[in-house]
Amino acid sequence: MARQTDKPSPAAGPDMFEQQREQRVSREAPLAARMRPVSLDEFVGQQHIVGEGHVLRRSIESDQVPSIVLWGPPGTGKTTLARIIAHMTQSHFEPVSAVESGVADLRRVLADARQRRGLSGQRTILFIDEIHRFNKAQQDVVLPHVEDGSVTLIGATTENPAFEIVAPLLSRSRVYTLNALTDEEIRQLIDRALVDSDRGLGQLQARLEDDAETALVTLSGGDARTALTALEVAASATLPEPDGGRVIDLQTIEDAMQHRAIRYDKGGEEHYNVISAFIKSMRASDPDAALYWMARMVEGGEDPLFIVRRMVIFAAEDIGLADPQALGVATACQQAVHFVGMPEGYLPMAEACLYLACAPKSNSAYRAYLAAQQDVRNSGALPVPLHLRNAPHPLMSRMGYANGYKYPHDYPGHIVDQQMRPDALESHRYYEPGEFGAESGISARLREYAERRRRAADDSPEDGRASDA
Repeated sequence: MARQTDKPSPAAGPDMFEQQREQRVSREAPLAARMRPVSLDEFVGQQHIVGEGHVLRRSIESDQVPSIVLWGPPGTGKTTLARIIAHMTQSHFEPVSAVESGVADLRRVLADARQRRGLSGQRTILFIDEIHRFNKAQQDVVLPHVEDGSVTLIGATTENPAFEIVAPLLSRSRVYTLNALTDEEIRQLIDRALVDSDRGLGQLQARLEDDAETALVTLSGGDARTALTALEVAASATLPEPDGGRVIDLQTIEDAMQHRAIRYDKGGEEHYNVISAFIKSMRASDPDAALYWMARMVEGGEDPLFIVRRMVIFAAEDIGLADPQALGVATACQQAVHFVGMPEGYLPMAEACLYLACAPKSNSAYRAYLAAQQDVRNSGALPVPLHLRNAPHPLMSRMGYANGYKYPHDYPGHIVDQQMRPDALESHRYYEPGEFGAESGISARLREYAERRRRAADDSPEDGRASDA
């Protein structure tokens, strides 16, 4: 009798074990991964690029997909769309995470792709998630393989490709912008997950109360992954009713969402978008809007001293002499934040933000400097009038330095009629006071000074001093 061995039968070979492993991983995967669409017909959102008749969809259906960059917020379907493209074009899908991979990993993947192309003719879609995290050297490694067709690149990024992707690689790729999903699109994904028994939560017989669904849709912020992850947590935490169903209420959704992460990358485009909105809100004298954008930056992890520096600049540029105290408030805020640190530093920041937003506005100092700057650049280094120069040496006095200078404190009202600029610029005026806040008084004061100079010019005695009349 032949001895029985423990060798597996051919039916139980490595391929079967791999298939079983994939099935187990698929069952254990998060809901967002299980519900990932496998075709364009299942894909929700982004109809402006994958809708019927649009260029990208036609490229996919005709199997002529170029290298592309998918730019959009998290949870908008970048990875899903890349997988669908690979499936529909019968390409090998090779995902690479820019967070975890280095040049050596890239070279291995690219060598495999070249070999695959040579042996079987199958194309490789190289999907680089968060491609903006690759440095220039890493991106340059990919470039020749994109050029010779060894791989079709699909890069995914939440940051503006114009700032984050090297120009040669960007010029060889089409950029498609993905938008945050609408409330209706998020609701569609939620409804689909609730009824799908194979991949979704259908077996749990879960349903959302109306206010819970509204909260889930709103708090997800257009991010499908956020919505589905919170839905799965909430469904698991909800006890079954006597009939076996689960009714998910508002409190459970709020607990599942916890504190929603603020989408703010202080090194990327969102950094510039939010600081721009913050400054423009203060300029528009809208304290509520200014405070909101400041909170977005603080909660997003922005350096508080960066925010305060912008407030100091704003105080000088946009408020100026309409409220001379504004600059003092802003610089005091800088000192306070530097002294007390965070999180308490948000208190002086909020105070300064509200003060600057509510203050009267004037950019007269900014405009005056630009006008003077233009004269300097156009006229060059014009000579200083002799009477305005110091004469620390007798030779300079003999050359006319300081000759005829009128010391204002020796004259009534401390005002004299005296040329203070080079001849070519004497008639140019730079500073035009605004009509709001403290500048209205400055305007009246300057008119008074001008009148005093006129009288001093008319009433000037031979010794160069104005009379006391």
